[in-house]
Amino acid sequence: MSKRDYYEVLGVAKNASADEIKKAYRKMALKYHPDKNPGDKSAEEKFKEAAEAYEVLSDDNKKARYDQFGHAGMNGGGGFGGGFGGGMNMEDIFSQFGDIFGGHFGGGGGAQRQQQRGSNLRVRIKLNLEEMVNGTQKTIKVKKMKMAPGATSKTCPTCNGSGVQVKVMNTMFGQMQTQTHCSTCQGIGRIADKIPAGANAQGLIKEDEEVTINIPAGAREGIQLNVRGKGNDAPFGGNPGDLLVVVEEEVDAAIKREGDNLHQELYISFAEAALGTQKEIPTVGGKVKIKVDAGTQSGKILRLSGKGLPSIDSYGKGDMFVHINVWTPQNLSAEQREFFEKQIKNGDMIAEPSGKEKTFFDKVRDLFN
Repeated sequence: MSKRDYYEVLGVAKNASADEIKKAYRKMALKYHPDKNPGDKSAEEKFKEAAEAYEVLSDDNKKARYDQFGHAGMNGGGGFGGGFGGGMNMEDIFSQFGDIFGGHFGGGGGAQRQQQRGSNLRVRIKLNLEEMVNGTQKTIKVKKMKMAPGATSKTCPTCNGSGVQVKVMNTMFGQMQTQTHCSTCQGIGRIADKIPAGANAQGLIKEDEEVTINIPAGAREGIQLNVRGKGNDAPFGGNPGDLLVVVEEEVDAAIKREGDNLHQELYISFAEAALGTQKEIPTVGGKVKIKVDAGTQSGKILRLSGKGLPSIDSYGKGDMFVHINVWTPQNLSAEQREFFEKQIKNGDMIAEPSGKEKTFFDKVRDLFN
């Protein structure tokens, strides 16, 4: 079953403000809250669905990526964001968005057992232009903290697994009771029991793991992908952290990028410039043939519409600009030298600008129009 649109889930427009999104989520969360619908699995799923939608739409970065790529960019297998994707339980939701519910339901105030979560890992991955345009799949090896085989934990003796300590204070108004996170287990409810050799105090050991990352089409230099649950393990059975993958652009020897536009130089011989020719050039979508007209001057720029990169901010594509350079031979044979000397002597090969040739500034202006 395909996922519903996050805006549809919360019943808001795509241009809704942050306050409108928060209000819509609170309304949905209160309506389908488990305390209000005990034993109703359908209400519980709608509660989780609303929480997943709010997690994305309340975060400016995730919202922008979702608006661009939809659910395909938010999947936990390497796309942007990640959503809950079934990886977070009800305790996670209460912990992350407890302030939304205020005091209407349980979990809205006071200390409670914390869900331990592993730390995130950050890596960099290089993509060439073709991979950035079309998307790709990469498998990389990362060093991460994992629970060591044989490591065990036990219930915290201080809080008996509740994660909280109750303190009673005598005041002039009578006794006041407060709850704080347990100082022994830091609110987790469990502490280390058996720690194998080579593991740290939390029973974790560093190991290599292969992770497959799905790169969506249109990725750019500096964009960060989030692979849910592929970061460091959490001690004592908590949720693992995420793997944050920062995209770096691999420099192309022939094609240079300028925003969504691409540039490359094409060298042709004097004879090809004079007579005209056809050339095959590389683009991010494969090789294409272009026509070079007879009499083409060095410095001419050919524009191939739509042969650049997909735009992140719109549905269009950039262009490919081919800069023509006429190659002048440096080592002439005696026969060639005699030929050119004869043409110059007869006045057949002299520079005669027609006045219609474009100046350098004309070409720069055309480039950005």
